[in-house]
Amino acid sequence: MLTIPITAFVTLVIILVIANLSSGEKKIEHKIDRLYASDDPQFLRSMGLLLGPPVVSGNRFEMLLNGEHIFPSMLEGIRSASKTITFETFIYWSGEIGEQIAHALADKAREGLAVHVLLDWVGSSKMDKRYLNMLHDAGAQVIQYHKPHWTGLGRMNDRTHRKLLVIDGHIGFTGGVGIAPEWTGHAQDEKHWRDTHFRVAGPVVGHMQAVFMDNWVKATGNVLHGPDYFPEVEGVGDGLAHMFSSSPSGGSDDMQLMYLMAITAATRSIHLASAYFVPDKLTINAIVEAARRGVKVQIITPGKRIDTHTVREASRACWGDMLRAGVEMFEYQPTMFHCKLLVVDEYLVSVGSTNFDSRSFKLNDEANLNIYDRDFAKLQTATFADDIGQSRQVTLDAWLRRPFSEKLIEKFASLLDAQL
Repeated sequence: MLTIPITAFVTLVIILVIANLSSGEKKIEHKIDRLYASDDPQFLRSMGLLLGPPVVSGNRFEMLLNGEHIFPSMLEGIRSASKTITFETFIYWSGEIGEQIAHALADKAREGLAVHVLLDWVGSSKMDKRYLNMLHDAGAQVIQYHKPHWTGLGRMNDRTHRKLLVIDGHIGFTGGVGIAPEWTGHAQDEKHWRDTHFRVAGPVVGHMQAVFMDNWVKATGNVLHGPDYFPEVEGVGDGLAHMFSSSPSGGSDDMQLMYLMAITAATRSIHLASAYFVPDKLTINAIVEAARRGVKVQIITPGKRIDTHTVREASRACWGDMLRAGVEMFEYQPTMFHCKLLVVDEYLVSVGSTNFDSRSFKLNDEANLNIYDRDFAKLQTATFADDIGQSRQVTLDAWLRRPFSEKLIEKFASLLDAQL
């Protein structure tokens, strides 16, 4: 008599697993034809119109290198707020920096400011619950994104990986940093990671606010608008930029599309810093074609000091075609390398939360800021060169001669590509 209920239960579990592991959207399956170079006005036009908000001018950007510069700037921004604070992040763990940020946000909420905090449920699982209570008691609105509920089990694999802090609609922060002790310091040892974040001012901050609102509305049903959130912002510089996002529920392929378009348009150089680099065949082919037409391609990934060894093993398994085409692969040595940066032809700089893997391209909610500024791009390539100076190059010969046991482990790890 129990056969039918058991069968129904097993069927339901299978359906939920399939829904959990699939975005349900058609994936990009064909290469993008090279119709223009990065210095062609059509490149800027296509990037703006295909990826979302058009490129806007009047912006200023500041690079923040490692936690010793990132967190003081973020805390200063929070403490300077006079009307609204919107904050979305994946990782928020316990520790001194987590406590400092929670206190700073709570102080502003007690002053009467509108403070909205969106934390990924999985990414904030190591967060001291005192911080949540402190924020709630102070009057801040705090939501844990996609907290498990039987009505939404199919969304369990859809995590918000976005990293956004917006102050009064005027100042924005984005990049790779999480709120945890690992990101503090200056990458001085294995316990302190190498990462970069960015402080932004100008009209593009409105794009950053809109990206935050995308998930805030999904999570709460409440639309935050008006001049306290979207003020009229005058130009403060001459930088061109736009902020765009992707998610399984609306344009999951936008990030991969951006990377493919940028790589395809590259003429002289591609500098890619990636904490988790597991490209699919389509993206590998785009990188190989760029290298074969004379583009200098350099890629930095983490070395043995990495928080997820399966990702490194899956990454190394797919390097063969790129190395044969002349792509230069580097592994950062001192500590975990958590940067997420693409620079094309010392013109386009793409920064944000996106990793170079299927999880970011298909499953996570991500957000990237694209900056079109040659002076800023040159600064990024100089920093990239400094990171290469602390990295070990992996040649084709060394890759071919790695032990059979490593090759076997890498082969098995690559089978998990869709979830990495």
